[in-house]
Amino acid sequence: MPQINTATIKKVWTTALQTHYTRYKILSGSFIVAVILSTLPLFFHQIQKRDGVVLNDWVLAQLPPYNVSVLIFGCIWGMALLILYRALYKPEIYINYVWTLIFINIARIISISVIPLDPPHGWVNLIDPLTGVFYGNVVITKDLFFSGHTSTMVLIFLCLEKKSDKIISFIATIAVMALLLIQHIHYTIDVLAAPIIVYILFTLTKYFLKRDHTRQW
Repeated sequence: MPQINTATIKKVWTTALQTHYTRYKILSGSFIVAVILSTLPLFFHQIQKRDGVVLNDWVLAQLPPYNVSVLIFGCIWGMALLILYRALYKPEIYINYVWTLIFINIARIISISVIPLDPPHGWVNLIDPLTGVFYGNVVITKDLFFSGHTSTMVLIFLCLEKKSDKIISFIATIAVMALLLIQHIHYTIDVLAAPIIVYILFTLTKYFLKRDHTRQW
């Protein structure tokens, strides 16, 4: 990754925060995400207590389970660093990411609440000390439909703008989707539904952000 130019970053973000619209979206979006993330451990603990359904998944039945946690989080955190680097130089990327993330989390809370599932047979615990804090540092196995890991990767892909970044992100996203199935962390439907839902939410979010931008602030 290229060297970070702190002077340029400071100038870009200072300019962005001087605009009322941009400042409002950055600060309010960051606050809402922080509130949602702070409530997730309680939500996950509650859904973990309930009984769910075990699906008959033909794809998983063909895949012997393996622990590929290192590969999964290598892809996820590699892409997270990339989009962070791009967002440092373009606040609009951060705005699109954070506001879509808000609606993704709301959608997941709703879908997980109304679709109670137990983990697939043969699932292998997925360990990540960095994101474990959002689960209250306990093993959560019933946050299944739709896949949060896949959603994160798809959102990063949609927010990145450079062609080379998108190519890398696309490959990493497909890899994570396949690896989640290999580890039997999610059902096939969890993984396949995520890109569709995230794309719809991303498109709607950009539309409303653009519409709000035309208003007088």
